[in-house]
Amino acid sequence: MRMKFPKETVLLIIDVQKAIDNPVWSKHGNRNHPKAEENMATIIQEWRKSGRNIIHVKHESKEPNSTYRPDSFGCEFKECVTPIAGERIISKHVNSAFIGTKLEATLREQNISDLVVFGVITNNSVETTVRMAGNLGFNTYVVEDATFTFAKPDYYGRIYSAEEVHGISLANMNHEYCKIISTSELMNML
Repeated sequence: MRMKFPKETVLLIIDVQKAIDNPVWSKHGNRNHPKAEENMATIIQEWRKSGRNIIHVKHESKEPNSTYRPDSFGCEFKECVTPIAGERIISKHVNSAFIGTKLEATLREQNISDLVVFGVITNNSVETTVRMAGNLGFNTYVVEDATFTFAKPDYYGRIYSAEEVHGISLANMNHEYCKIISTSELMNML
């Protein structure tokens, strides 16, 4: 792992919106990392101080029953990640932040090769976006304790805890598509 992130490294924040607090997400059990939002706020504060760019990814579902419907309370950013002037917002309609958006073009135009990612849900939009970032050749880092998921049943109906789902998703991504780091490791790399 490199000692410091290049100055051009972008912080990519995925789907940290109020919709994720809807009880529908925890129907199989609680989420992991209950302090993830604290870590997110800390990271954003220090990232802004470092003068690096931030891109906020906002999910705007086209599904009529989604908690992420545009113009709904759930579609609003959570307070811990509220964008400020000058920070880009990219809206997406599917799991990957690269599909149907200008994310890749924006990064390429700015000669960005390094991304730091956090957000929700680990095994959904985060993993999908990170896999694509890796396939597109970006050096990608996932901040595991500023990312979370929920308990989930497998195909056969066995329910896995949020910690298990999170851990498997991180294992799917680690070393092939990204490097997994913690908030404290990130702070040492700024």
